[in-house]
Amino acid sequence: MSVLFKKVDNLLHDFFEQRTELFLISCNISSSNHISIVIDGDQSVTIQDCLDVSRKIEFNLDREQEDFSLDVSSAGLDASLQLPRQYRKNLTREISVVMVNDETYTGTLTEANEESFIVEWSERIPKEIGKGKQTVTRSKSTNYSEVKTAKINIKF
Repeated sequence: MSVLFKKVDNLLHDFFEQRTELFLISCNISSSNHISIVIDGDQSVTIQDCLDVSRKIEFNLDREQEDFSLDVSSAGLDASLQLPRQYRKNLTREISVVMVNDETYTGTLTEANEESFIVEWSERIPKEIGKGKQTVTRSKSTNYSEVKTAKINIKF
């Protein structure tokens, strides 16, 4: 772990202790000292939030010691969910899940804890007796470790 990474990690830790409504998704530092930080929030992330993180890093690192470039951004609408906190933030929204075994399903995110989440959806199936179909509600509990990607379906 590089000295720069330790400094940035400590600065981010301090920042998120102060701003508990925000949280870190990722922090990457390239071999050329390009720092890329992605954040999210329990409600939303504003441009000001990104500026605040940027300033925390920028104003506390010495460019004479470390030459670096810095990008701070929000996770974005089309980004895959990565942390349990993101799943909890998006309860009641429609989600599409691709499992590591390539199974896919889409439904409403109804529960999320530290280990897993539950998605529910309606499905039309043939009646057991007689003709026609009936609507049933299905649900699936999935551990985060089984997920390849999970994205919120954006509806306008």
